Amino acid sequence: MPATAQKSAEKSTTKVLYGESDQHTLSAQAAEMTKAGHHVTTALNRQGVQEALRRDAFDLVILGATLSKDDRHHLPYMVKKAHEGTRILVMHAGTHHHEVDDAVDSNMSMQRILERIAVLLQPVAVRETA
Repeated sequence: MPATAQKSAEKSTTKVLYGESDQHTLSAQAAEMTKAGHHVTTALNRQGVQEALRRDAFDLVILGATLSKDDRHHLPYMVKKAHEGTRILVMHAGTHHHEVDDAVDSNMSMQRILERIAVLLQPVAVRETA
């Protein structure tokens, strides 16, 4: 398979759960992620994220900046408990705890966030050499 076709196939099978507490932010950011080729399931608020995790497994869970600080702190534990291999990206400034695979400043451009998502979704051996 040509490299570009393989990249498209990989992107189309990537399942992302994206949670925010603000519907406008959720819709706008999810549209950008979908445009980049990711299969995005959206969840509004903590309850929406928890319900989505009960229904399905995801390659990556993104916890957006409009979720409360408490939600961004506790949901990573819930994600790992539900699906141990799921990667977690939290959108906020500052440090993160051990359950979070990456954190980005909420003021980052969507292009930069998409680049971080791509790195997170690479196999572990590739990430370690990057």
